Amino acid sequence: MDTSNNPIVIDGNSGAASRAVPALLSQVLLISSLGFFVSAVGVYLAPAFYFPGLFWVCVIASFALIFAVRATRRNPPLSLVLFLSLALVMGFEIAPWIQLLLHTPQGIQIVFNAAVTTAVGMAVLGLGAQVFRFDYRRVASYAFAALIGLVIVGVIGMFFHFISPTAYSWLTLLIFSVLIVVDFMRIRNGGDGATAVELALSIYLDGLNVFLALTRIFSGSRD
Repeated sequence: MDTSNNPIVIDGNSGAASRAVPALLSQVLLISSLGFFVSAVGVYLAPAFYFPGLFWVCVIASFALIFAVRATRRNPPLSLVLFLSLALVMGFEIAPWIQLLLHTPQGIQIVFNAAVTTAVGMAVLGLGAQVFRFDYRRVASYAFAALIGLVIVGVIGMFFHFISPTAYSWLTLLIFSVLIVVDFMRIRNGGDGATAVELALSIYLDGLNVFLALTRIFSGSRD
């Protein structure tokens, strides 16, 4: 039989891509998990290094490190070190709130429930991102715009208390849950040009904000 006019073509690139995505996902989950662990260490160590103004130093340092991680994307080892440094700084930054919770009667249970709910929720959202199909780039643009609005509301709310802490926490939870789905869909799509560390950074920040929102919701948003 002459099959010269009907060649069988094997797409090697698609096969490589299908193998690359699970490897990328594994890298991202490993790096982001390491980041959460380092943040937990930061929360534990923070009281020993406390000084007035530490929180604001950490806020400034965290923004600088986020930009540094993205600026060093061509140097993965350095980018990873900067990411872990960010995770440690974030641990120091959130330590006052976590320590406050831990010194309340139900604090340990609140932190534990928030951590477990965050982990399970991220797993469910990650699985959902592998099943559902939609234009996640458009959703990402909407979610990012909502995030900017949330930040603006938060800043204004520091001076004019027009939104309850509980409502703000629920909005935070909603927006970052959407961003988690978007980030997992980016990974499924091969990362959209982002490195494993950059993707892990996004997942880490999403998860951390979800965790903090849940601690405030479970605690009744005590300040």
